[in-house]
Amino acid sequence: MPYEVRPARMSDLETIETLYAHARAFMAASGNPGQWGSTNPPVSRLLEDIARENLYVLTEKGVIHGVFALIPGEDPTYRSIENGAWNYDEPYATLHRVAGDGSGGILAAAVAYAETNYRYLRIDTHEKNHPMRRAIAQAGFSYCGIIHIADGTPRMAFDRRK
Repeated sequence: MPYEVRPARMSDLETIETLYAHARAFMAASGNPGQWGSTNPPVSRLLEDIARENLYVLTEKGVIHGVFALIPGEDPTYRSIENGAWNYDEPYATLHRVAGDGSGGILAAAVAYAETNYRYLRIDTHEKNHPMRRAIAQAGFSYCGIIHIADGTPRMAFDRRK
């Protein structure tokens, strides 16, 4: 599905929150209720991402089907990696908070967009998030090891270079 990508706007917030609610429900139904719980990402994080122009929506004919954060620069949670190593030691951008309405192709479209500006990408997900792990593999990412997010919980980490 050919999506258009644009920066998220404040006027998109209600739709974005609906997408994340859909993603949380899907994760819970797929055996992964803990990754985002019932409140992640919090509205405060979304507002911060919008203000920093790091949050993007994927649209088709003006309808928002997906959302993702693209964060350039070092991610503090990626400084330490266990049971592996990053494949490259160079500047990168990180894809975070990827969610969609079930239309499919959201991560692939986010990666394609990200690679218009960044050669090296990183991403992580919960061990139990099997649908995202499949999408990450299909998008050409390589497994690198385990990182720990800010609250200390582990995540599987991946990278890809164009």
